[in-house]
Amino acid sequence: MPELPEVETTVRAISKFKNKTLKEIIVHNKNLRWKVTDKVELASKNKKIKEIERRAKYILIHFDDSSLMIHLGMSGKLRIQKIKNNFFMKHDHAELIFSKEKIIFNDPRRFGSIHLTNDFKHHKLIKNLGIEPLSKSFNKRYLFDICNKSNLNIKKVIMDQKKIVGVGNIYASESLFLAKIKPNKSASKISMDDCHDLVKSIKKVLRYAIKMGGTTLKDFYSADGNEGYFNLELSVYGREGESCKICGAKVKKINIGQRSTFYCQNCQN
Repeated sequence: MPELPEVETTVRAISKFKNKTLKEIIVHNKNLRWKVTDKVELASKNKKIKEIERRAKYILIHFDDSSLMIHLGMSGKLRIQKIKNNFFMKHDHAELIFSKEKIIFNDPRRFGSIHLTNDFKHHKLIKNLGIEPLSKSFNKRYLFDICNKSNLNIKKVIMDQKKIVGVGNIYASESLFLAKIKPNKSASKISMDDCHDLVKSIKKVLRYAIKMGGTTLKDFYSADGNEGYFNLELSVYGREGESCKICGAKVKKINIGQRSTFYCQNCQN
């Protein structure tokens, strides 16, 4: 599943279309996670793009009077293709047409979505989301306050999208390892110092993943065609039974919230 770094990488790849005019959107298959409404095609013709940004895992393309919201779902991706190139792939569900190039939305499992809204901040899919992990608002005090009120383990807390957006399963395991915190530790027992270390670790892991182009999960590619390489540097995720890169102990695997979770029982406590 594309996570925050993958989505951010995609946003940066398509940012070159800022200030360009979107001629039209052609939807080949409206049956995505939510049916694509007719207004996506009708109300997006000849619109100048004012800004392209990310909110959580939503790609936001802003016009003067509305915004296009794209979610990549479980298997979605965008690719940039020349207009004169008529190459069409299976599961190409929508095309954003510009004068010389187009952005193609491909989604084999069709869990992605495309919406047009006049007020994205209050859209039902966005309005209840938590704060951005790379923002200044995400600090040790914020994390400590939500941990202090929780009866969940720390991994579940940092993956709660209503509290903090975009810390997916891989990045949660990696951040907790870097902060030396066991993933199933009760959040209510997390100290202020722990919160300082964990906030710092989450920001570091996500920024590094963005820099490296995101995590390669099977067929993920950023919109400019570059494959992500961050998985080559994973410390614990997917390394069950292998030696910890810090202490040499065996990496353990447990399930938390039906998600595979990896940690070093020696380094993390």
